[in-house]
Amino acid sequence: MTDIKIQTAEFDARFPNVNQTKRCWQNYFDYTKCVAKKGEDFPPCKKFLRTYLTVCPNEWIERWDTQKEEGTLPFDVNA
Repeated sequence: MTDIKIQTAEFDARFPNVNQTKRCWQNYFDYTKCVAKKGEDFPPCKKFLRTYLTVCPNEWIERWDTQKEEGTLPFDVNA
């Protein structure tokens, strides 16, 4: 993975509450789907990446990455 400057995620009106769990998952999901369709260098994919790296706990990211590698992630990356 390339070096990424970590910044605070921008405000997202879809997730106005303090609990950011859904925002975390949605941005991980969106990033994974975006990369599968457009590649890592597509600018909107980078925004999803930056947001989930900022919002999600590292343990969740590691677990989801492992599930993605094992093919057990609860959604189809290529759909």
